[in-house]
Amino acid sequence: MNKITLLGLFCASFATTSITLAQESSETKKIEKIAVVGAATNLNVTAEDIEHVQANDLADIFRYSPSVSVGGSVGVAQKIYVRGLEDSLLNVTVDGAQQTSTLFHHIGRVTIDPDLLQQIDVQAGAGEATSGPGAIGGAIRFKTKDANDLLDEGERFGGRLKANYFSNDGHRLSGTLYGRLSDSWGVLGYYSDMQREDMEDGGGQTVRGTAADQNMLFIKASGEITENQHLSLSVEQRDEEGAFSARPNWIVQPEDPLYDSEAERSTYVANYQFIQGAMVNVEATAYQTASSFRGGRFDWLAEIDTYGFDLRNTSDFAAHRFIYGVDYRSDEVTSGYAVSQPEENHAEEGSVLGVYVQGHSDLTANLLLSYGVRFDDYRYQQKILLDDYYGDPITDSPAEIDESEVSINTGLSYRLTESWTLGLGYAEAARGKQIGDGFTIDSYLWDGSEHPVVSPQLKPETVANIEASVEYSSTKLNARAAVYHSELDNVIFEGGNNDAIFNNIGTIESQGFEFDIAYRWKDFDLFFGFSSADTELDPSSDLYTQDFGTIDINGYEYNGLGNSRGDTWIAGVEYIIDVNAEVGFNLTRVNSLSIDSLHSDLELGWVDELYRLNKPGYTTADLYAQWQASDNIRLNLAVTNLFDKLYRDHSSVGDYSGVAGYELVVGPYEAGRDIRLSLSYDF
Repeated sequence: MNKITLLGLFCASFATTSITLAQESSETKKIEKIAVVGAATNLNVTAEDIEHVQANDLADIFRYSPSVSVGGSVGVAQKIYVRGLEDSLLNVTVDGAQQTSTLFHHIGRVTIDPDLLQQIDVQAGAGEATSGPGAIGGAIRFKTKDANDLLDEGERFGGRLKANYFSNDGHRLSGTLYGRLSDSWGVLGYYSDMQREDMEDGGGQTVRGTAADQNMLFIKASGEITENQHLSLSVEQRDEEGAFSARPNWIVQPEDPLYDSEAERSTYVANYQFIQGAMVNVEATAYQTASSFRGGRFDWLAEIDTYGFDLRNTSDFAAHRFIYGVDYRSDEVTSGYAVSQPEENHAEEGSVLGVYVQGHSDLTANLLLSYGVRFDDYRYQQKILLDDYYGDPITDSPAEIDESEVSINTGLSYRLTESWTLGLGYAEAARGKQIGDGFTIDSYLWDGSEHPVVSPQLKPETVANIEASVEYSSTKLNARAAVYHSELDNVIFEGGNNDAIFNNIGTIESQGFEFDIAYRWKDFDLFFGFSSADTELDPSSDLYTQDFGTIDINGYEYNGLGNSRGDTWIAGVEYIIDVNAEVGFNLTRVNSLSIDSLHSDLELGWVDELYRLNKPGYTTADLYAQWQASDNIRLNLAVTNLFDKLYRDHSSVGDYSGVAGYELVVGPYEAGRDIRLSLSYDF
């Protein structure tokens, strides 16, 4: 996909959906569309975009989006932020399988091999009822490849062998086999092994604790059961091993120890579709995911097991489309010493049952109305909670919560002319108490005295998101501008007053402006993007004894909620040399930012005053080139951080080394210049 498609619109926008629904073919209906309500930045990334930059982690995948960022530097510690909100507030799925909860708050919760991906859709902000449960910050949908994506018409079997070299510092070997078992059934098998040494930052210093060995096995079978029934079955096994610090998202000093650690994830997904005319388009997804992380100073083991399903139907008649269904998800987290007995572990369970309906109606040829409602019932239960020191129950009354919320959305898209479209959307979403962080649910003994883990007055989190956009689209020029305001009420967080460990701490307000433009001139694609987002906490009246006013969110003090980032600019050009070769160059500029922090620590008396956290601005450059040497051989060159800039991403933990006692609370620098070469052979 060229950058006009990728960055000109960033998505399937209001204008995309406002075509007459009755004109869409049954083949088009097979493609799940992203929400058009409450989503000014619907980013779409394709397999071709990923190939260009030779992506090997999450940061590479979202490199060209000003509204989506990745912090943490170290692969295992990377977290995704959308408009300043952490991915823990988003509904993240892989082929419909939800990726939930947090194993350890110092590592990321989303892991994926970029080579596997066919497409990624990002919905920023609360959206339509089909976004799934708990999508209070938006949704990210990863879609993997299958055999039909790689086989040309008439081909029965094929494969790809690929070797990647990274100058900073490692290599990856992968192999893919795919073929058709029959005219309608195909199978894809993929294996990848990547080995990374400790990388160097832009100052030439080794970033300790960044070496890792990663391997991935993926098998997917898909095909037609009958002419109108489609089924796909997939299994994914991912493993990452390395010697990481006690807190992988902080810097590692030369004298600090590293601990052998391992992260694993297994995901099983079944997708089924049945189409019988305009009124029946049934889609069913069932999944099971098991993830774990073992390591750290105490050889700790945290495990999360998730299973669920989504069953929906789409009905089209005249100028109306309705999507309605039910989804369910169950989560369980256990943690404890890796060598302990099961009864010594700590555990929590949670589930959510949702019922939803979403409608789209062409009121006129130029006016689209979108509307929907969603009901979610959340349940949460503590299991075994013991004090590590004495083995006593932390509380005599383990918490049990059963709470439900109704969310609505509505939106309008009006096409003024063939080129100009106006959009306005309002969307709500809700989320109840989730299972806790696997590595810290054992820390519920607070200050040596008993407290309820969950406040008896705890309320579900609810968000209201409103957005307005204007879009221009022509043959060579695409442009889009949007403003948004989001209020996330009753934020649930660990801390606050002394009545309980988990409390509602206030309201997160997120507001901003986004602008994207792309222009094609001869064989050049030029693009430009800008994002400005303010994400602040308006604390509840009982959270602090002092009046701090609104507080800019930062990734240390409010880990798990979000991180503040300076205004972000992205510009670039892509030149198509001929049908077999192209080159591209991109610049990213993040403006400097200064915010007050350590409010909670000041309240607890750990510091004497607020700390002014400074995040210096930085500019980075990347380039890539691709050459199809023959029908079978492709060469890729990508250079990230071309000018070897020394910088810390604003979405990583900031630098608190200026505060006495906080010298280790510093996020790692990003990798310096990395020259990436890849050679792939198709057969």
